[in-house]
Amino acid sequence: MRISVLTMCPEIFAGFTESALVKRAVQKGSLQLEFVDIREFAGGSYRHIDDSPYGGGAGMIMRPVPVIDALRSVRSEESHTVIFAPCGNLYTQKKVHGYEQLEHLILICGHYEGIDARVYEECDELLSVGDYILSGGEIPAMSVIDSIVRMLGTIRQQSTEDESFENGLLEYPQYTKPAEFEGRKVPDVLLSGNHEKIRLWRLKQALARTAEERPDLLENRQLSEEEIRLLKEIDNEKDA
Repeated sequence: MRISVLTMCPEIFAGFTESALVKRAVQKGSLQLEFVDIREFAGGSYRHIDDSPYGGGAGMIMRPVPVIDALRSVRSEESHTVIFAPCGNLYTQKKVHGYEQLEHLILICGHYEGIDARVYEECDELLSVGDYILSGGEIPAMSVIDSIVRMLGTIRQQSTEDESFENGLLEYPQYTKPAEFEGRKVPDVLLSGNHEKIRLWRLKQALARTAEERPDLLENRQLSEEEIRLLKEIDNEKDA
């Protein structure tokens, strides 16, 4: 998979590309990662890529020509172009799986007060990583790349299958050594060696955590008979 990041701050990604999973994916050949400096496509000795907005207002707007020229320098028929924007679709684990199937993903990182709206017309999708504002799209780009890299065989498949959001539930609590710490013990069932009891305990804990923290996920989930039974047990335990 090839990912191209269009940014005015490519130096921000220096440490990120040296992180273990990203570096491993590149070395394995499962990921081709490139960073395109938008400033290289701006004219003039100062390479200005921003200007004041028409109609007035605070802040500066990224000009369309440098951004679009940078985009066209890497775009092909196989490319899927994404621009980060507060009005975009929310990034979810479902989208991660969609993106990992792409041949070429282009991520455009905005800055300042925003990007000229004509750039949006060149893109396939607007994407948001949450209802908050960042100073630029570089951190969201890292989030997207990291979430995809994890699905490219850089870690064990089972590790990704059991995580939060993969099956529509939050992940169950996890424990490791020591078995007791400051009087707090690992649940006995996890030490029992009974795999079926452990499976049921983990499912029940995942359902309980999801019902408590993210009930909206349960509303959108097709519950199995087993899950319905466990949720009833959870409700009864609360009422007891």
